[in-house]
Amino acid sequence: MEIGQPGTPAPAGARAAVARAMEEQAMGYTVALGLPALRQRIARLYKDWYNVDLDPSRVIVTAGASGAFLLTFAALFDNGDRVGLGAPGYPSYRQILKALGLQPVIIEAAAENRLQPVPGDLPEGLDGLLVASPANPTGTMLDRAAMTALIEAAREAGTAFISDEIYHGVEYERKAVSALEISDDVYVINSFSKYFSMTGWRIGWMVVPEDHVRVVERLAQNMFICPPHVSQIAALAAMDCDAELQANLTVYAENRRLMLEGLPAAGFADIAPPDGAFYLYADVGHLTDDSLAFSAEILDGAGVSAAPGLDFDPVRGARTMRFSYARSTEDIREGLERLRDFMNRR
Repeated sequence: MEIGQPGTPAPAGARAAVARAMEEQAMGYTVALGLPALRQRIARLYKDWYNVDLDPSRVIVTAGASGAFLLTFAALFDNGDRVGLGAPGYPSYRQILKALGLQPVIIEAAAENRLQPVPGDLPEGLDGLLVASPANPTGTMLDRAAMTALIEAAREAGTAFISDEIYHGVEYERKAVSALEISDDVYVINSFSKYFSMTGWRIGWMVVPEDHVRVVERLAQNMFICPPHVSQIAALAAMDCDAELQANLTVYAENRRLMLEGLPAAGFADIAPPDGAFYLYADVGHLTDDSLAFSAEILDGAGVSAAPGLDFDPVRGARTMRFSYARSTEDIREGLERLRDFMNRR
């Protein structure tokens, strides 16, 4: 219940497409921006999912979302610039920023705001703001009004807005809102890792304003040459594997239901509202003030691995933990049973 990746392989259609292509193609470099057919298909996804007409020329295929973050930060910011990040949040954001000589500015999001930042939280002098919806580690989402308010606040302050949308498609009661539904003057980052079940293939994409395409292209040419050719072929085919992908989502939905019942029964009752992704973020302050040590205790005593909140919130994370339910339903049932037994013995 620790790692944030699907327990399923790439869709069968994607794997079959790769097998065929390996016999027919040399798998040499592609253009830096990605295969044109894949960029066009990604643009069509925005029409299908959000009713957004997107010019494929604004789509840039990347070596995973991580590659997209590197390109985004390099294109938008100069050494020493300050970039706001909601906490709790994905830890690699701040580490990539630091590696590039940028300053991560941690914004402590409040429970009453679903652990998402709101305009009133934003400090002055930000050069950038990065938000994630659905978020890791909480699974909470920004609705259209909340997303709009943040984009407008960033625009008024002259702050670049970046939307991490890599968990789009993994939603339950309602569809996630894309920043592209609200503005073209944003950077949007997505990935084939989560909904498309392709973590190790290292393939993602970003959408940028039209006048930024050439800037990002030059960076991509020098930093990556191109995204992995074989993974682009797999990604293109995966986008038409709807039945298999929806079957995966059905498993996540059942796992989520089990977790929302089973974690409180094991003593983990204070949980952030899990709108999407495949995580539950629990307040464990009544059990410990050292989530790292508590995670090790659970691993040793129950054989269940969960992520300490310190990974996601350096200030308040000692009292929180993240549980992933991306594995099989059988694994989730067993994990919950082990947790209940352990907590009853503790």
